[in-house]
Amino acid sequence: MSDAVARLKAQLPEHPSVDELTPLADDYTGLRILAVHAHPDDESSKGSASAAAYIDRGARYMVATMTGGERGDILNEEIKHSPRAHRDLPGMRRSEMAAAAKAIGIEHRWMGFVDSGLPEGDPMPPLPFGCFGVQPLERAAAPLVRLVREYRPHVMISYDEIGGYPHPDHIMSHKVAVEAYEKAGDPEAYVGEGQPWAPLKLYYDRAFNPERLVAGHEFLMARDGQSVFSGWVENLVDQVSTEGIRHESTTRIPSSAYFDRRDQAMLAHASQIDPNGAFFAIPTEDVKKVWPWEDYTLIASRVPVDLPECCLADGLDYKAAG
Repeated sequence: MSDAVARLKAQLPEHPSVDELTPLADDYTGLRILAVHAHPDDESSKGSASAAAYIDRGARYMVATMTGGERGDILNEEIKHSPRAHRDLPGMRRSEMAAAAKAIGIEHRWMGFVDSGLPEGDPMPPLPFGCFGVQPLERAAAPLVRLVREYRPHVMISYDEIGGYPHPDHIMSHKVAVEAYEKAGDPEAYVGEGQPWAPLKLYYDRAFNPERLVAGHEFLMARDGQSVFSGWVENLVDQVSTEGIRHESTTRIPSSAYFDRRDQAMLAHASQIDPNGAFFAIPTEDVKKVWPWEDYTLIASRVPVDLPECCLADGLDYKAAG
């Protein structure tokens, strides 16, 4: 173990063994979950195995995609030479999203905003006119509030304060998700956007948490003597030392039985997911042993809960809640 990894591990919480996790129940009929994502592909790389697990047990699971991913980079070398990728990337992203949604089994809504892109430079150039990242909060949140009042989710999921990573669309997705959670139940807020409905729990996704990254890195080092995650781990050392862990996992969903569905969904986003890239550096059968769950942080709850949890529905009487 390198000194950097040792220093990082000393600051991370212990993760449980598989035997410490309570399996999901057999029936979640009546439960409704709404996940708020920035771009097509985010729903597949973040929480898609959990989504499939709940759907197979009778729950409804909706993904709201805030933008069309129109300014996303083409990250798959094979697709870079596709004429359609350059002629009609927005259409390609929509087709990919439909295939991914089918693989997971989710319901899906486009929220209609334009991708902000990820500007680079020093100084940072301004975001494009009219894009999602520059919208006033109430304008950006209104379609999501309307969806919450229509769909009436018991649980909402989105990103933390820096969007999981500091992409302007991820940060704005965090803001609108929190706004919708807090205001959708207020009859004096967003008047004209439907009948009030107050979701009961709000979670932040922790798909790329440091604990999971270190576990994958150590597996590859033990197997190959090298790791595609080495640079990420080195960067995390200073970040965690200076900033600490922003959020720890309160909720781990045993979902390894659905990792194959997660893979199918990610590969459906062919313009964004490289099948030879870091997402697939560890074979799925090994991932099921290295990190067999998906992580979340419970940020707000309108019902009493006992932490840690192994289910997003803990504490909810969702059958009685309508």
